[in-house]
Amino acid sequence: MTQIALFSSGNGTNAENIANYFDKNSQIKVAVIISNKQNAYVHQRAKVLKIPSYSFSKNEIMEGTPLLKLLSEYKIDYIILAGFLLKVPQTILNNFPNKIINIHPALLPKYGGKGMYGDNVHKKVVEMRDSKSGITIHYVNEKYDEGEIIFQESCTISPEDTYKDVAQKVHNLEYAHFPRVIEEVILSNK
Repeated sequence: MTQIALFSSGNGTNAENIANYFDKNSQIKVAVIISNKQNAYVHQRAKVLKIPSYSFSKNEIMEGTPLLKLLSEYKIDYIILAGFLLKVPQTILNNFPNKIINIHPALLPKYGGKGMYGDNVHKKVVEMRDSKSGITIHYVNEKYDEGEIIFQESCTISPEDTYKDVAQKVHNLEYAHFPRVIEEVILSNK
């Protein structure tokens, strides 16, 4: 069985969606949820899902050793970033080459990089009057949002859409595609 860890910094809706998707999967299991914030709502979701969750400070994550020890204890094969807002440190990247997957709420390379997450991205899409937005699922490397692209899906943006409308359209794409793409990647690498 392939063990995955979900990394989330906030509300955890993507983490919950992924965990529910793999709940009855005999080949892939969400073994643990990690956050960089003790009070992130993802911990409440983890309790309901009966998945252990842990918090690490930014310094602990950047240093890497305590986090790597926990990932080793859970025999983690893949790390999935589901709304995780910290840059993944090199020590973690070195231990999980091509085994860390992220979702970005835009069609990369547009609107990627430091500070480009969540509503910041959707506001930029509206400001630039883009006719489409979407999601990019990609491997994580040492640069924000520059890892190899695995999958993209777009949605149409109308001139009257607010950033909240864009966010909802993008969230719908995330929920529909992210778990399935994770599964495809893992199963194709077995």
